[in-house]
Amino acid sequence: MGSMVGESLAPGDRGWSDRVTLVCPVADCRQPLTRRGRGLSCARGHAFDLARSGYVNLLQPQDRRSARPGDSLAALAARRRLHERGVEEPIAAALARLVTPAPGDAVLDVGCGEGHHLAAMTGASGAEGHGLDLSVQAIDAAARRYPTRHWLVANADRVLPYADGSFTLVTSINARRNPAEFRRVVRDDGALLLVVPAPDDLIEVREHVLGAGVERDRAERAIADFSPLFTLERRERVHHTARLDAATLRDAMASSYRAGRTSRLGRLASVPELYVTLSRDAFVFRPARLPAGPARRVAARAPGGCHGTE
Repeated sequence: MGSMVGESLAPGDRGWSDRVTLVCPVADCRQPLTRRGRGLSCARGHAFDLARSGYVNLLQPQDRRSARPGDSLAALAARRRLHERGVEEPIAAALARLVTPAPGDAVLDVGCGEGHHLAAMTGASGAEGHGLDLSVQAIDAAARRYPTRHWLVANADRVLPYADGSFTLVTSINARRNPAEFRRVVRDDGALLLVVPAPDDLIEVREHVLGAGVERDRAERAIADFSPLFTLERRERVHHTARLDAATLRDAMASSYRAGRTSRLGRLASVPELYVTLSRDAFVFRPARLPAGPARRVAARAPGGCHGTE
């Protein structure tokens, strides 16, 4: 594991946000969670501890799909090495410029992994950052590296454990997407940044691993998923070409959801280095207006479903 040295934090500063209200994830509860000592609890007595590194685990047994939910440790390690080598830095910086939060805003990154994109998005703005991921290992690493943000373990395919209208900006970067819940937790005057791999992302690597650089355009599906709860305001293609050595090539493929069988990665063994395209399709959406009260919650649960980037 790489160094987890990150931001400094004064003793006693770890805790939860005064700006964003968490709600209890226990079935049929949904009461606000408030800070009590080293944990959070609701009026019905459901309690959740703060981990030593500062995150909160709100994942319920029915939300687990395996004993260790979330991305594999190998994929997490590969992404961490790519980050430490600066491979994704130009992409992260370009995405951070697409929607700039203001001081005092609250930003939620769904499927945040180890928090690199959220840190880039909120680093210079003074906005309050919140990251959610299914992986305990990813969230623990994020909390240690970026202790001034707020980190949560939960299943983004279910109900997001935040109060309605909590965030000025919601982001989903190569991650899960849940249109109804995104609309519920974003403010009416807020924004959604959705990012998916572009058709030419890693195309040179895929040619070696899969035998063909088949381009798959996810744009229309992504736009359709978020209509009519959101309106597309802006669409951008963000791309960067990097020269990667053999080890970094393997990490680039292992970190994606397109690596397939482990045996395929062996085909990269004979490639000493390669110029590789890193490419993302980014969409800025604005929330559609919803009625207030119970009617808002019904509208926000309109059909749409949960989808990943594949």
